[in-house]
Amino acid sequence: MMLIAVIGSIYLHLKDKRGFSLKSSSVKSSEQQPQVNSLRRPIIVMGPLGIVTALELIFGIMGIALVCWHFGSYYYVSVKHPHMGHGPDYRKPWQKKFRGVSLRLGYASNIAWAFLFFPVTRLTSILPLVGLTYESSIKYHVWIGQIVMILSSLHSLGFITYWAFMNQMSELKEWSKTYVSNVAGEISFVFLIAIWVTSFAYTRRKSFEVFFYTHQLYVLATFIYLVHIGVSWTMQILPGIFLFIIDRYLRFLQSRARVRLISTRVLPGGTIEMTFSKSPGVHYDVTSFVFVNVPKVSKLQWHPFTVISNNNMEPDKLSIAFKGEGSWTRKIYNELSSSSLERLQVSVEGPYGPGSTSFLKHESLVLISGGSGITPFISIIREMIHRSNTQKGKVPKVLLVCAFKHAADLTMLDLLLPAVESTPDDLSKIQLEIRAYVTREDEPTTSNSQKVVHTKWFKPSPMDSAITPILGPNSWLYLSLIIASSFVLFLILLAFVTQYHIYPIDHNTNSIYNFSTWVVWDLFFMCISIILVSSIVFLVQKRNFAAEEKQISNVEVPTPTSSPGSWFLYGGNKDLESLPLHSLVQATQVHYRSRPNLRKILLESKEQDVGVLAAGPSALRQDVARICSGCGATNLHFEYLSYTW
Repeated sequence: MMLIAVIGSIYLHLKDKRGFSLKSSSVKSSEQQPQVNSLRRPIIVMGPLGIVTALELIFGIMGIALVCWHFGSYYYVSVKHPHMGHGPDYRKPWQKKFRGVSLRLGYASNIAWAFLFFPVTRLTSILPLVGLTYESSIKYHVWIGQIVMILSSLHSLGFITYWAFMNQMSELKEWSKTYVSNVAGEISFVFLIAIWVTSFAYTRRKSFEVFFYTHQLYVLATFIYLVHIGVSWTMQILPGIFLFIIDRYLRFLQSRARVRLISTRVLPGGTIEMTFSKSPGVHYDVTSFVFVNVPKVSKLQWHPFTVISNNNMEPDKLSIAFKGEGSWTRKIYNELSSSSLERLQVSVEGPYGPGSTSFLKHESLVLISGGSGITPFISIIREMIHRSNTQKGKVPKVLLVCAFKHAADLTMLDLLLPAVESTPDDLSKIQLEIRAYVTREDEPTTSNSQKVVHTKWFKPSPMDSAITPILGPNSWLYLSLIIASSFVLFLILLAFVTQYHIYPIDHNTNSIYNFSTWVVWDLFFMCISIILVSSIVFLVQKRNFAAEEKQISNVEVPTPTSSPGSWFLYGGNKDLESLPLHSLVQATQVHYRSRPNLRKILLESKEQDVGVLAAGPSALRQDVARICSGCGATNLHFEYLSYTW
């Protein structure tokens, strides 16, 4: 796996250097292989699993088969050799089998542990190589986590039951110096149970803080689990942990920087747009996302937000948008709405994803959103505007279907264009139709129409810096260098301490080296190798951006402004001819007190190749997936955008 990670990073570096030629060839190859597209169609749509494509189902079956084979092979060995210890064995046959099953369930959980960290490693070549992105692979982490917990629970309960039958409950307090530590396994299991019960969807949505802070116990749970299983079994799951620590440490280095917040735009519907300064060397595609931390609200919490800006239209800026609905975002909204606020300290990780923008190849696109789920589609439409004005390839026809609870939420459509007084890009050059639905209100009232859009500009601070690439423009190449160098250094240190410290004790004396201490040595050398190599590469790359970051303090800051409210909230009383949003207004139909008939809208799409994307509540996404997979329309291709944080 380490070799694949290194070679994969080099491959992605070469792919980036070759540019769009490789992307176009991949698009052609996908068009010539309809069987690949059929594997990406949703075939299972249900609450606990969400939207599952045929390809995901195949990988899921393969994963379960691997775990079952792992369990079966070790259990077969235990049946062939039921007693491998010293002295007579007075246990009954069923007791031997019961212990053997419980032990092999632990072995099977370890193979699931081996894959647990790959889906949550953001800076890795493993996911892009198999066509996955970090945000879409979160559900694989959830699935694997469920398998780990089920097997670990059966393993733990099995041994407790076995010890009870054998009158050996004292084994619960055993911390062996030469074999598996039972106490370490019990402590790790308690931490895992706490993580498990607070990670279900209901807890995440109702009390995110409980989920977030409890999930940080993974550090202790993993460490104590490795002490429990020993060196040999640690090596089985080492690659996933090794790559995750590299990723986590590099993100820690990036997150220490304070990012320059250029401006905010507060809309009447409670939506906020935040615009940050970014280095032109930071490149991202549509539907990318960043993690944002505001120490004034919480020093520990990092929240993901979709990037709504376009890398080509605004090469030196990056924007996100969100609604003040959760407790954390409400606090941010209150801070930014304050007239006395002059500066806000913000840190940013990313941007990340996506691995592919193949949905842009379709003849037409149907974008369906609910509430703030419109944010990933803002970046898509901005990309369409840029391509149409620069004549970079064919631009698909776009139908945006968006549903909002309240009329004030219609102001989110103002974000389809950047926050400038006049935009040089012509919206009329793309075939865009917008159908907006307000589900709970009639036409906007006078009080709504009098609300204004507040744009606030922030003064730069000498401590602020632009968002820069973690490892510079050749990030994949330097990532491969970090992985290879740190892993080689780890092996050298491990060989040195084994040869000159552990081996003499094991073979030149009558004692056996401490089972737990050996694991601690491995983990210590792993962390030292990663920290040393990653820090050197990061600091060298940071020097290359030092001059660019110093220019931020010389940027002139416009005065705060308040522009008239959204054109949606004027009820036709405003002269639209005077607005640069005129083309956007002409393309939009607003329906009050109604909901979109998704089946009718999708079946009315008669183009031969229609890409369908849905973002918003899980029920909305699943409804769209059911229609695309079950209506028999072969021209509808559901493109999965998953943001199940």
